[in-house]
Amino acid sequence: MRLEIFRTLWGYRGSWQQALDEALSAGFDGIEARIPEAAAQRAINARLLREQNIPYIATLFTSTPVLPRQSDSPQVHLEDLRMKLDWAAELSPRLVNVLPGNDRWALSEQVDFFAHAVELASACGLHVCFEIHRGRSLYSPWITLDVIRQVPELRFTSDISHWLVTCERLLDDPADDLSAFIERVDHIQARVGYDQGPQVPHPGAPEYAEVLAFHQRHWESIWSSQEKRGLQSTTLTPEFGPDGYLHHLPFTDVPVADLWQLNQWMARCERQHFHRFTSR
Repeated sequence: MRLEIFRTLWGYRGSWQQALDEALSAGFDGIEARIPEAAAQRAINARLLREQNIPYIATLFTSTPVLPRQSDSPQVHLEDLRMKLDWAAELSPRLVNVLPGNDRWALSEQVDFFAHAVELASACGLHVCFEIHRGRSLYSPWITLDVIRQVPELRFTSDISHWLVTCERLLDDPADDLSAFIERVDHIQARVGYDQGPQVPHPGAPEYAEVLAFHQRHWESIWSSQEKRGLQSTTLTPEFGPDGYLHHLPFTDVPVADLWQLNQWMARCERQHFHRFTSR
């Protein structure tokens, strides 16, 4: 199995061309970014990706980014998903990463929403994965496992840092059986979180060695599952980001680290980690 690493454009202010140049120079294989809302920009970016033969992972939010509009019903989310999957198709993505739904819905509403979302994903002909994320339908491992039992066709993006915050602990208790989720994960977002936040100041800091090791064990469990499923390649996006995730010093508001350097560090770390994994 081959590892492909994608650069996130979350928080990036430059052009896609500049981002691609930097990503390829740093050894990344492609980019993961939100779908442009303007049709003209989608056409420009689609041509850029096509001409340079760069793999792209599309990110979309049902309703509004990043938190959904609280008044939007599941039907509104489904109509929005249908429209944005059409947008995504214009850019021929490797896969589409969807941040779906709302954490406030009852379980019955969640199940009905995902049953219809899976139908939309199947009809569009794209590889669609649903991301676990706070504030969204898949904010909790226990809700997610309940949904899986009733909608087993779901495919997922794992960013388990969100679940650590939701549960306020590492999910390494013997009772924490996430296997039904793991065997349905197709894409990894590699950000290291901890029990009080979705992003450590730096994943290489010794004080966060335990949480880095937990995340790497989780990613290995996904890789093992993917190997058993016969996948020839696996995708991973280092996803350290801004918006309150990146720690800042008090009073001065100076960030404690540079996001691009953090994501490059994570990419190098996981290439080495994946090499160790496949060499066993």
